[in-house]
Parts: sequence; structure tokens; C-alpha cells
Amino acid sequence: MPRVPVKIVGWDEIVEWSRGLAEKVESSGYTPDVIVAVARGGYVPARLLCDFLDVNDLLSVQSQHWVEAARAAEKAILKYPYKVDLSGKKVLLVDDIVDTGETLLLARDYIAREWRPESVRIAVLQWISSVAKFEPDYYHLEVKDWTWFQYPWTRLEDLQQFIARMLREDEELKTMSLIPLGLLEEKFVEWYGVRPGDFGSYWPLALRRLEMKGVIRREPGGIRKTL
Repeated sequence: MPRVPVKIVGWDEIVEWSRGLAEKVESSGYTPDVIVAVARGGYVPARLLCDFLDVNDLLSVQSQHWVEAARAAEKAILKYPYKVDLSGKKVLLVDDIVDTGETLLLARDYIAREWRPESVRIAVLQWISSVAKFEPDYYHLEVKDWTWFQYPWTRLEDLQQFIARMLREDEELKTMSLIPLGLLEEKFVEWYGVRPGDFGSYWPLALRRLEMKGVIRREPGGIRKTL
């Protein structure tokens, strides 16, 4: 079993899941006046829900918990708070996934308290029921075993963090000065359960970005850690 099980999600899946989520909202009889995306993961599904639910008003809040791929900060924080008047409005708060749910609860409570809408409901693509602190009003998929959903809008960001974490924490890699690319790829499969090739052109791009950041140095025969 991989240490961090990863599922790579494609764009077609996102559209399909968002449409399924919109159908659940519509069938419940809830008709939102405003959709609020939780930045940054909620941007794409929120915009798709605007299309599927025929909602014109789209706002966002940035509630942050995950500061590194598959590693959590100590607590959720709300960045750049601001106020709008949503009196009499029905709000649909949208994110990609409910993991612990702390970021969504923080955003929901802030909107209810400061923006004063008529109601706030939560819609997400995935609900990881085994670890979440609450069940959202709407979700497309229930995930019973914890999985890191690797969405297309964080492909490069996550991949860099996956590699960097592996270089820091893998006992064998920590002892090596020059790491052959073949071994790096084998270790990646061991850690995450997916192949570097599954990321297509993102894999070499991630290595180049890590080199630009001074994390690694690419040399003939492999890479060398610089940090």
C-alpha cells in the first residue's frame, strides 16, 4: 500500500462530477441566488455549478488548511476577510472536497455571521466520510478510505510537493548524494501509488521547477538534493 494514496482526477471527471452535484442541488429544491467558491480548490467546481444551476453571482472566500500536499496545517484560517450584504439571499458554498471539514465550517460560519444571508448550504465534489467532522448538504461522491484527490488545477503544485516530501522523508533517498532518476520514479510509485508517467509533461516540469527553487540540481545520471 502506498504511504499517501493518490487518485489523479481528469478534467472530464470534474465536469461530470460537477453536473452530478448540480443535479442533487436542483432535485432538493434549493435554488441558490449566490454561489461562493472556497479558494482555491472550489473555484472550478463553483464556476461549473454556476453554469449548471443558472446562477450569475459568484463570490469567493479563502479558507486555508492544507499548506502542503497531503500535510495539514494545525488549524484552518480565513485569509483576506471582507463583508458584503447578502440579506435575503440563498448561498451555496462550494469546495472540491471535505476532508476534515474545518476550512468549510470556518467559511460557512463567517458568511452566516458577517454576510447575513437567508441561508447557507455546502456542496462539494467529494466527502471523505471517514475523517470529516460533518456531512455536507450536497456531495457527489462519498469516499470511505482517505485518498489524496489530485485535481487538474493543482497538478504541478502537488507534484512538486510530493517529490520534495519524498526526498526529505524517505530513508533510502536521504542517504544518497546522487539519486538516479529511475530510482526516484520507483520510489514515487511506492510512496503515492501512481506513476510519474501518469502526470505526463508535468513530471519533467516539476523537476525543473524544483531546480529553479534550489531544492534539487539535475546532473547526468540523476538529481542531487541541494537542501
